[in-house]
Amino acid sequence: MEVLAKIQEIEERYSELEEKLSNPDIIKDPKTYQKLAKEHSHLAPIVDAYRKYRSIKEEIEENKSLLKDSDPDIRKLAAEEIDRLKEELKETEKRLKILLLPKDPNDEKNIILEIRAGTGGEEAALFAADLFRMYVKYAELKGWRTEILSQNVTGRGGFKEVIVLIEGKGAYSRLKYEAGVHRVQRVPETEAQGRIHTSAVTVAVLPEAEEVDVEIRPEDLRIDVFRASGHGGQHVNTTDSAVRITHIPTGIVVTCQDERSQHKNKAKAMKVLRARLLELQRREQEKKISEERRSMIGTGDRSERIRTYNFPQGRVTDHRIGLTLYKLNDILEGELDMIIDPLITYFQAEALKKQNIELD
Repeated sequence: MEVLAKIQEIEERYSELEEKLSNPDIIKDPKTYQKLAKEHSHLAPIVDAYRKYRSIKEEIEENKSLLKDSDPDIRKLAAEEIDRLKEELKETEKRLKILLLPKDPNDEKNIILEIRAGTGGEEAALFAADLFRMYVKYAELKGWRTEILSQNVTGRGGFKEVIVLIEGKGAYSRLKYEAGVHRVQRVPETEAQGRIHTSAVTVAVLPEAEEVDVEIRPEDLRIDVFRASGHGGQHVNTTDSAVRITHIPTGIVVTCQDERSQHKNKAKAMKVLRARLLELQRREQEKKISEERRSMIGTGDRSERIRTYNFPQGRVTDHRIGLTLYKLNDILEGELDMIIDPLITYFQAEALKKQNIELD
């Protein structure tokens, strides 16, 4: 009954918002109208699902009364309709329970995606570049914007590390399950004997932090400038344009040297620093301070993996949910929803078990 009472409160608030949104005085106040419209939009799926749930239950009761009808054909049709409605009720109830789960406050945020080569040397760096391209293509399919914040490129075009900002509605909600170790099995270009090698790449997914989310005191920062070098910096190596920011209390260090302007490099570095500090705060709240980075991406060892990409078999396996797809090329071209959708379903089911939401 507690859950039903909560839903009824939500429905009452929804009706109240509908009235307010049709009020001429509120329509004239864009700021208030936008705030109320956002809340109305947030509550709408819950109210729609609840109203459908209630309507189906009423239909079942109506059909139950027909089971006593003198006409056997009517009784048969009523029984069949009850069976159909019960299945529909089950699906609607499941959807309603998912909508009632506590929302992750970061779900609508942009993300900072950090990809690093782990075990496997140059081959790991080349696969880091493959994963980077995969996520950029996925973002393009979603209509999201990407911007490289920092990169460390190897001689063969791989990445020792690449940090990219992905801006788009719900980016964190879709990509947060990508955090972990991604393992690749394939024959490297440098392998003369044709032997399959196993390498690993770590992926971290951080919600982008607004300035209001994290307080950074100027006295807690040490900012060093130096001459950029290597890829992204060779055209500006006569000026001190590269920036290294050290957050003294936590020891977090961020370096950016891709831009010609020292000012732009500093702005990008601060963006990464804020995201890492926000993530650290979240870890501290979960009492995992000492594992702030390790708990997300592990050590980069081959044995710690969430997913394996097997090139000889054209296979991708997500080990958390036991999902295997023989669509490696499609996935590397950014068609990640075939993995992300089952992951979301799985983690929602796990959350439902913990919440134990009962409607009756």
